[in-house]
Amino acid sequence: MKKFVALIVVSVVLFSCINNQLVNELSVEKKMEIGNEFFQKEKYHKAIPYYQDIAFERNSNYTSEAQLKLADCYFYQGKYSEARFEYEEMIRLFNEYENIDQAYFKIGVCHFNESLPSQYSQIETKKAINGFEDFIEKFPFDKKKKDALDYIQKCHLKLLEKKYYNGYTYFKMYDYSAALMYFNEIIELGNVNEPDKLSLYYSTKIYIYRNNIEKAKETAKELMEKYPGSKQAEKLKKEMKGL
Repeated sequence: MKKFVALIVVSVVLFSCINNQLVNELSVEKKMEIGNEFFQKEKYHKAIPYYQDIAFERNSNYTSEAQLKLADCYFYQGKYSEARFEYEEMIRLFNEYENIDQAYFKIGVCHFNESLPSQYSQIETKKAINGFEDFIEKFPFDKKKKDALDYIQKCHLKLLEKKYYNGYTYFKMYDYSAALMYFNEIIELGNVNEPDKLSLYYSTKIYIYRNNIEKAKETAKELMEKYPGSKQAEKLKKEMKGL
C-alpha cells in the first residue's frame, strides 16, 4: 500500500514538472492566448500558471495585463487574500497601466469580503473603507464610483452594528453605563436603521430599570415616532402605560 501511494506521489510530481516545462517552452503570446482561453471559460485555476509565468518575466508587452488577470483569477475563485496581494503588486509595479483603477477598486472589495460578521472584529471593514476612499480619491470620475460609495455605506453600517453589539453585550452584563455609552453614540447620529432602533429600545429599558422615567419617555417617544408599528415600539407602549 505504501509503495502504491509513493508511486502516485512520484507520478503527480513528474506530471507537474513536465507540465511546467511545457508551459515554460511556450512563447509569451501563446501563454497569454491559452491563459485567456481558460479565463473566458472560468477555469481560473488552469489559467493561473500561464499568467504567473508571464508576470514573473517582467519584460514583455503582456506582463501588466497578465498580472491583473492573475489577480482576477484569485478574486473570482473567492481567494481574496491572494487576490489582494496580486492587486497590490499590480499597483506597485504597473501603476500607470490603463486599467489600474480595477486593482484599486477590487482591493476594497477583497477587504470587504474578508470582513467578519458585525459582532466580531471589524479591522477588514475599516481597511475596506480606506481602500474605497483611496479609489475615489484617485479616480473621482470612474464609473465604479457609485459602487464604491455603496460599499462604504455598507461598511459604515457594519461598524454601527458592531457598536450596537458592544452596547448589547454590556446590557446583558448589567453594565448599563457602558451600554448607554455605545447606544447614545448611535442615537446621536440621527440615522434611521436597525442599530438606531435597537439602541433606542434598550436605552429606554435601561432608563426604566434606573427609574429615570423622564429619559425613558424621551427615548420611547423618539422610537415610536421614527419606527411606528415596529415590534420594539409596541413592546414599549405596553411597558410605558404603567409609568
